[in-house]
Amino acid sequence: MKVRTAAIRTAFLLQPGLFALCLLGLVQCHARPTTPATEAPAAAQTPAPPPGVVVGAARLDVLLPKLAGKRVALVVNNTALINKTHVADTLKSRGVNLVKIFGPEHGFRGNAANGEHVQDSIDHQTGVLVVSLYGKNRKPTPRQLADVDIIIFDIQDVGARFYTYISTLHYLMEACAENNKHLIILDRPNPNGSYVDGPIRKPEFKSFLAMHPIPVTHGMTLGEMAGMINGEGWLDGERKCDVEVIPLLHWKRTDDYSLPVRPSPNLPNDQAIRLYPSICLFEGTDISLGRGTPMPFQALGSPALKNVPNMTFQFTPVEIKGTTMDPPHENETCYGIDLRQVPVARKVDLQYLLKVYKLYPNKEKFFIKSFNVLAGTEELQQQIKAGMTEEQIRASWQPGLDAFKEKRKKYLLYP
Repeated sequence: MKVRTAAIRTAFLLQPGLFALCLLGLVQCHARPTTPATEAPAAAQTPAPPPGVVVGAARLDVLLPKLAGKRVALVVNNTALINKTHVADTLKSRGVNLVKIFGPEHGFRGNAANGEHVQDSIDHQTGVLVVSLYGKNRKPTPRQLADVDIIIFDIQDVGARFYTYISTLHYLMEACAENNKHLIILDRPNPNGSYVDGPIRKPEFKSFLAMHPIPVTHGMTLGEMAGMINGEGWLDGERKCDVEVIPLLHWKRTDDYSLPVRPSPNLPNDQAIRLYPSICLFEGTDISLGRGTPMPFQALGSPALKNVPNMTFQFTPVEIKGTTMDPPHENETCYGIDLRQVPVARKVDLQYLLKVYKLYPNKEKFFIKSFNVLAGTEELQQQIKAGMTEEQIRASWQPGLDAFKEKRKKYLLYP
């Protein structure tokens, strides 16, 4: 099978955009009238604002020619937007032969709660079959791919190892490699892309929540991550996926980026998205993160913290249809911390985990089994129980982080 790497295709795909910018510059130069020497110079103009981010899906001039005469499948959810229109609706209106849509966790239109089993269905807007990748199988089967020539992946990620869309991408790449299918990734920004932090996942903790030996925050887009998955031989049997990336324009990883739509039901705003890499570790404890309230991932609490000093904030989780099923401590009053207005550091911030563990009355019941899976190692729990400081814990991560940063350099597509 001919293998085309993301890096080679990205270099090619970037050229039309660069050419257009150069041509635009030439037209402006020739059209600009000269100011006679006898006239007073014109008042200084206000510099034009920097161009906005152009997501891969919006680059239809690049994408559409690749789809002509092809049977196309999508792996998308509600975040696959071009402005306010879903990419599925856009491609259908442009005459693309859209034969199938694969939906990940939370479903194609993003209306399923976390962990909710998603059934196959027919999308009422496009009339296209929707096959769930969060039901009977998480990896497309040969039969499901038999009538497909090209698969397009377009899902907004938030840059954390345990955010499951990265695992969906992994299984999709594996299926494409096994069935000789071409994959196109429409890249999107990583809103937590400005930092790389956290412990590296150990081999024994590989799971759908931690498919790859990477830190909690990897600082990469999913287009970049696809190159790393291919290049490092992480697919089953070290196969290579025939993948290309249609990259972003006008974005660098240090930019602040506000998502136009919630990436999943329990990440409703920028504050939750920024807190997510640090706060999600509490999913492996007795502590509620505010699931089942209007402030998921922006609150911490437990009934066990009642009457504990500095744990006076109260909330009561309840089931919310389409958002939260069976939230921890459902219908119980939780006491803890309000995070809705706190400043968020650009790191995996351990201050809340260390503080709440220290104040928790029955420490034997604080951690649950999934904590080590989320952390990707047993060491973090051991370090917390041993009373190590955040500085000491972070120092233990540094050798692994340094090695990962060096490894990822060759896969980066953006400054």
